[in-house]
Amino acid sequence: MLKKVLKIIGILVILLVLTLFAAPFLFKDQIKAKISQVINEKVDAKVTFAEADLSLFKNFPNANVTLEKLVIINKAPFEGDTLLSLGELNLKMSIKELFKGKNEAIVIDGITSKNGLINIIFNKDGLGNYDIALKEKKTAADGTSSPLSLKIQEYKIENFKFRYIDESSKIKMVVDSLNHEGTGDFAAQKLDLVTKSTAKISLDMEQVNYMKNVALTLDAVLGIDLEKSKYTFKENKALINQLPLEFDGFIQMVEAGQQYDLKFKTPTSSFKNFLGIIPAAYASRLDNVKTTGDFTVAGFAKGLYSDTTVPKFNIEIASHNASFKYPDLPKTVQNIIIDTKITNETGILNDTYVNIDQLSFKIDQDVFNAKANIKNITQNALVDAMLKGTINLSNLSKAYPIKLDKPLSGILKADVTTKFDMQSVEKSQYENINNAGTMSLSGFQYADENGKTMNISTAIVQFNPSQVNLKELNATTGKSDISVTGILENFYGFIFRNQELKGNFYMNSKQLAIDDFMTTGETTKTKTKKADAMKIPAFLNCTLTAKATTVLYDNLTLKDVSGKLIVKDEKVTLENVKTSIFGGTIAVNGAVSTKGKTPVFNMDLRLNQVDIAQSFNQLDLLKKIAPISGIINGKLNSSIKLNGNLDATALTPDLKTLTGDLLGQLLSTTVNSTNSTLLTALGANLKFIDLSKINLNDLKAAVTFKDGKVNVKPFDIKYKDIKATIGGTHGFDQSMNYNLKFDVPAKYLGSEANALIAKLSAADAAKLESFPINAVLVGNFTNPKITTDINSAVAKLTTQLINQQKDRLVKQGTSALTDYINKNKKPGDTTKTATPKIPVTKEEVKSKAAALLNGFFNKKSKAADTTKVN
Repeated sequence: MLKKVLKIIGILVILLVLTLFAAPFLFKDQIKAKISQVINEKVDAKVTFAEADLSLFKNFPNANVTLEKLVIINKAPFEGDTLLSLGELNLKMSIKELFKGKNEAIVIDGITSKNGLINIIFNKDGLGNYDIALKEKKTAADGTSSPLSLKIQEYKIENFKFRYIDESSKIKMVVDSLNHEGTGDFAAQKLDLVTKSTAKISLDMEQVNYMKNVALTLDAVLGIDLEKSKYTFKENKALINQLPLEFDGFIQMVEAGQQYDLKFKTPTSSFKNFLGIIPAAYASRLDNVKTTGDFTVAGFAKGLYSDTTVPKFNIEIASHNASFKYPDLPKTVQNIIIDTKITNETGILNDTYVNIDQLSFKIDQDVFNAKANIKNITQNALVDAMLKGTINLSNLSKAYPIKLDKPLSGILKADVTTKFDMQSVEKSQYENINNAGTMSLSGFQYADENGKTMNISTAIVQFNPSQVNLKELNATTGKSDISVTGILENFYGFIFRNQELKGNFYMNSKQLAIDDFMTTGETTKTKTKKADAMKIPAFLNCTLTAKATTVLYDNLTLKDVSGKLIVKDEKVTLENVKTSIFGGTIAVNGAVSTKGKTPVFNMDLRLNQVDIAQSFNQLDLLKKIAPISGIINGKLNSSIKLNGNLDATALTPDLKTLTGDLLGQLLSTTVNSTNSTLLTALGANLKFIDLSKINLNDLKAAVTFKDGKVNVKPFDIKYKDIKATIGGTHGFDQSMNYNLKFDVPAKYLGSEANALIAKLSAADAAKLESFPINAVLVGNFTNPKITTDINSAVAKLTTQLINQQKDRLVKQGTSALTDYINKNKKPGDTTKTATPKIPVTKEEVKSKAAALLNGFFNKKSKAADTTKVN
């Protein structure tokens, strides 16, 4: 009996497990349909989710419904904006909820979600993109309930980002890395919600950054009255970075907005509270820090937050004669005084005042003071500020454990007052900006992570009512030295409004090494980090007139460099840039742009009297266009126009993308044919030319290049009385296809031809034509393949000479016969008679002519013909 019972129990357990496995497949479609129904009935937006899965094991004995990649995208007037994006959404419910009918409400007990984005936007008309709920429909006459009901006991979100943008007030807040969880019985009208939250907060107003990645931690018990929509802080502990705060009061949702009645303060007055404000990236442990004096933060917010008002508030930050010293550091920061208030007494946001009445501290004998007052913050912020004092930068890391790769050094001095409004800054109305004073930096030294050092011996900035004057900047880095002066036209627009930095500067340098100002890759034992792409800063809009005695660029040494650089829109335009190099000069006009994904350039180069050997050996561009390095010596005048892409890290031309043309003239040249495999092979095939004696002086040639191919337009050269025309193409890969056409006098066509010509009279030899000879060059410059038609030219010449001699001998034979007849006339015979017919046949004349030609060409030796004609 017992065995049967155990067997039945085992079978039931197996059936239960099988049911748990099968249920997700049985109810999956039902769950998806329910979710889609709820969404479609509730929101006016485009909602998608990748998948809906059901698990009976994840939260057993409860069921778990998972939605993957849930996205809500707005319709007009926020067409295309993402309101909500969830990587994963989990709904926890009782298993029995799965068996409810189509029109029965499913009760949700818990919600968790991961990797989410909430994007709240208010446009300039005050409309919010979150208002996507459809108008409530009346309950059906049969009393059918809503298909979804919330009785949440717990909820949790992980790794969320919350963005809030108000276009009318120009406020942007980002809450990143948000983790939040809460437990409580939402089924009750009144409950205590236990919450834990961590996040990083950034805040911008009017394009001015007030907070950036400020760490926030809040553990709180909130008393919630759902009927009155009231949330009361009961127990709470907050940290802003490491600054502790306590809250007291409530927030209540009302018809007009939210009603605030909050107070907050630091629970202690130790100056360690101030050190806790410092961002985590620069913070350090506070346990053993010795402090004196106090630091407190206290304030309140009371009133209505609505479309037109904010709560009245007051925040006071104060410290009196405080100091701190870290146990492992030698310096003490002392005489610290902070007196700051942020106040709004009317409930109108524009009536907010920020008063930094005093901020001062002392390290050793160096004292630094600052004051600032800001008002009218939302309409046209008015700023009145003062800086005065001295800071030894090396003392900063000796007094506070700043996390720097390399320590700073140098003396910063300031004595500046400024008074301006943001509208004047925005509109560049410099007459409304009142500046005075100077700032200076001396003995500054800094080394980056790659070991590159920057040394500023002197920098002086003078603040005038309408401009900021860089009176002096002397610096060295690596092999380079620079001296810069100039004017900044919109310093405050750049600082406060993210506007372009406009200015005109003048730079002088004895030596400028371009590598000193370029980003390089970082090499480690395990991997090599790719060098960062070079980018022309988008915020620069300035001109730089420069002179440098020496500029080192790649493998080149440029002397006496001068010209103007115009920087704007991520583009550098070069105007009248000149340099002495390769024994001559080069002038450059053009532009380089890094705005697109791939940097591009266009250049107009003028080369004057540059040494051919040096320039074609050191400039890869010229070497590819005309591979004559080591072959031709002399000088070159040339104009080159080219454009193409640049390597993103080195900003050197990508030769495969080059397009342009070159016009060049050779001066005082000599040819080293033995240094060229091509010329050596050409000389072996064309023995009538001594290539080492070719005169290329004043030779002009024009080429174009595109897609890695160089097209040489036909040009003429002269060698003695031989004319040559050369043209064709070659590739940057050294492949070639050239045609050479020679107009060659007969005398250069070899020993056999010269032997024939020697038998001619001077008059006949002068009548000989020049013969065209063609040569084709293919293959590549190191392994050329050459074909010529010189053999056919010699054959043609031989035929011409033979025909010419035949004609001469026929004429000679006819003349001899005539002379013979006249010689054999009888004396005294004056009778007119017909000319006697000489018995000489055509065949005899041809035989006679052949015998003469045989003698002319030395084919055989014959005695003089003394046969008498009868």
